[in-house]
Amino acid sequence: MTVDSVDAPVTKPQQSRPVDGLFLKELVEAGLTWLRTNQKVVNALNVFPVPDGDTGTNMVLTMQSAYNEISQLGHKNVGQMASAVAQGALMGARGNSGVILSQLWRGFARGLHNHDVLDASVLAHALAEARDTAYKGVVRPVEGTILTVSKDVAAAAEAALHETQDLAEMLKRIVQAADTSVQNTPELLPVLKQAGVVDSGGKGLYFILEGMLRYVNGQPLDVALTTVQPLSALNLEDTLETIEPGQDYEVVVDFYPQQPLDLQAFYTRLEQMGTSIQVGEGEGMYRMHIHVPTEKRYEPIDYIMELGTITKVAMENLLAQMRDIESGASAKLELAAIEPGQIAVVAVSPGLGLSRIFASLGVAAIVHGGQTMNPSTKDILEAFENLPTDKVIILPNNKNIILAAQQAKEVTVKDVAIVPSRTIPQGLAAMLAFNPDGELALVAEKMNQALTTVKTGEITVATRSVEIDGVQVAKGEVIALLDGKLVLSAASVEEACLGLLEKASAAEHELITLFAGEDLSSGEANRIADVIRAAYPTQEIELQDGGQPHYQFLISIE
Repeated sequence: MTVDSVDAPVTKPQQSRPVDGLFLKELVEAGLTWLRTNQKVVNALNVFPVPDGDTGTNMVLTMQSAYNEISQLGHKNVGQMASAVAQGALMGARGNSGVILSQLWRGFARGLHNHDVLDASVLAHALAEARDTAYKGVVRPVEGTILTVSKDVAAAAEAALHETQDLAEMLKRIVQAADTSVQNTPELLPVLKQAGVVDSGGKGLYFILEGMLRYVNGQPLDVALTTVQPLSALNLEDTLETIEPGQDYEVVVDFYPQQPLDLQAFYTRLEQMGTSIQVGEGEGMYRMHIHVPTEKRYEPIDYIMELGTITKVAMENLLAQMRDIESGASAKLELAAIEPGQIAVVAVSPGLGLSRIFASLGVAAIVHGGQTMNPSTKDILEAFENLPTDKVIILPNNKNIILAAQQAKEVTVKDVAIVPSRTIPQGLAAMLAFNPDGELALVAEKMNQALTTVKTGEITVATRSVEIDGVQVAKGEVIALLDGKLVLSAASVEEACLGLLEKASAAEHELITLFAGEDLSSGEANRIADVIRAAYPTQEIELQDGGQPHYQFLISIE
């Protein structure tokens, strides 16, 4: 299984050699590369038709962190290399899928402890340790998820031991077992079957393993697309959600080719320049999007000039944009000043307006992120490690961030409590019960109790057509979720808000708070708030600027 260079295109099967630390490093990169190639496929496997299909992104970022940890290491000992992979995955873990993936690597590394090389029996043992560690890391394991796939993979490795000692053959059987397991997830988890999808985390794990197998077999890991999208289908809005190493500039070029475009050759050439390649076409005009390193920022333009006539070029410094976003997220926030011995609260927030509200309630640190951008274990850890107190409470404010918060708790020497808020309104309700001078366990318990005092509504636009829980949704319709459950679809944001409030029995409550998203104009937000005031004249109606992406309104009902 030797190779001349991991970065070189794989063109022939790898010859057999002992799987030491250096070869494991190559396999990790192969798994990462193939997962990234299929990132959008994993993201699309979302049960609800909401714009938070980020499992693929979370798993890619977790694997990227794992590889970054080992990219400069030369450990020949496979156990030492695996330990470094696990450490990188731990700190970079994002979202539930990323955290479970990091736990799989942690168990895998434990199974390789004190081993110089990987053989068939050691592989089977390491996969069993990976499975056990991941299951133990989840309070209530759910079958039909990435956990089930890890279990079936371990079983396949154990079964293969009785028939072969060849690692390549074992890997082939493992990948086959992962594929079968993923296809079976809807039979184990009814919500998947209802939505017509397989489990996204399990699919991501399958792609990682398949990438390793493809590398061993000499198959390409970055297969070029051979079709283009309509211009109207191009989605360039979310390309900033992940800026990977080497993605310094975003280049978008509109052009008319002189000859019919050879798409295969076009993609192949672009892949030599950068990543995040998208191509759209409409009425003979093509639009090309790519992320490139600084030194290659003009190469796509020069190349396309050879193919035809350029009508428009746009170039953006991605690193500068990300700095602006990150600085903007924390700008003008008057965070609570914490004295030694007091309790500091760290809150995850998806919008500047929401961050300001959290700050006004006494939060000491804000972690930017939320529904479509889950922060990593490291992000959460860095938010409180330098605070002048050893007492910390974390408000994840999203169900997909709770596990990362728990991992941050495990790797710090500070006394940390997790108040498992699953929504922004829950987090705000918890802050109303916060006392910085109280005893940590008692304060956390009171804040935890406050989570039950509020109902959460979410208004967004459906990303695909589906029927869930008897609610028929067409792509592009406005939908409403109540405490995480899809409850209705509507033709307008106003209609969705009114319908959701009726479903929530809002007339029986006292306060309705609307947090307007960044995509909703202030005029429209005020107009809808006035409509709701007219419909609920005895309730107090508040309108706040939330600034969250993708969701026109987050609604708190208490």
